[in-house]
Amino acid sequence: MSGAGRFITIEGIEGAGKSTCMQVAAERIRARGLGLLETREPGGTPLGEALRELLLGHRHEGMADDTELLLMFAARAEHLRRRIEPALAAGDWVLCDRFTDATYAYQGAGRGIPESRIATLEQWVQGELRPHLTLLMDLPVAQGLERAGRRSAPDRFERQALDFFERVRQGYLAIAGREPQRVKVVDASRDLEAVAADIRRLVDDFIDQAS
Repeated sequence: MSGAGRFITIEGIEGAGKSTCMQVAAERIRARGLGLLETREPGGTPLGEALRELLLGHRHEGMADDTELLLMFAARAEHLRRRIEPALAAGDWVLCDRFTDATYAYQGAGRGIPESRIATLEQWVQGELRPHLTLLMDLPVAQGLERAGRRSAPDRFERQALDFFERVRQGYLAIAGREPQRVKVVDASRDLEAVAADIRRLVDDFIDQAS
């Protein structure tokens, strides 16, 4: 196995099963004896978690779209410098629940912020760092929101209208269409074992390729 760390991200709309995907993927990576950092966005650091509370909570319902975008990248900058980049430099693998693809999907496709504006911030904050593999958990919006509603009270994003999430889903699928080598779409509408089997296969294949 190469000593270089690898960066894997998990993406998807609400209710897509990202937490389950994280758990299954982490088990496969650790089973191969690889060091692993599990983390999430927004969050991953004390400052990032505080920004997550601002972004997902209900105290700032009228937050401007550009404010939301900048807070996302502020949390990401801290996350990268404090946790992700040191882990990769140490040769560990990183598994992250959402990353910049979510920004293109939610703030870009969902909110209507131009992709060029997001790309400028992406280059500034990340430099050349991009995920090596992204697992996109995809399912119909209505099914995802129904699942999310059973899980917990809706956060600030989950209270958006249905058409917002339709735009987000299409934004994600557009990214997958542009980058099929990196972004692997998993049909998350199926039963748990079928989804988990796909995740195991994709992660195992990626680990083998990285050897």
